[in-house]
Amino acid sequence: QVHLVESGGGSVQAGGSLRLSCAASGSTYSVNCMGWFRQVPGKEREWVASITNGGSTRYVDSVKGRFTISQDNDYTVYLQMNSLTPEDTAMYYCGARRFYCYNDRYSRSDFGAWGQGTQVTVSS
Repeated sequence: QVHLVESGGGSVQAGGSLRLSCAASGSTYSVNCMGWFRQVPGKEREWVASITNGGSTRYVDSVKGRFTISQDNDYTVYLQMNSLTPEDTAMYYCGARRFYCYNDRYSRSDFGAWGQGTQVTVSS
């Protein structure tokens, strides 16, 4: 079983930056892809970015050029978020999956392990 813990959320003004972290523990040998999702009340959890072991990354169009996903050797994943807008306000979740991530879109059911989430609030 994989255990994920997110940190780094907070409140920031539009145009600002935040860096989210996700630390994985447990059966990390089974993880080949980690990703970030976000969710606002009343809406589906939205895939934001993913990174596969080996460094291949994917992003949803709305964050391309602003967000960067990266990973340490110890299965800690980061999401650097720049040029934030109020539309980026959401609860951000870290996810992990056994399979590699080479698609350009994922749904919640594509990931099997989740963290508890960290809130990001961007004010105008």
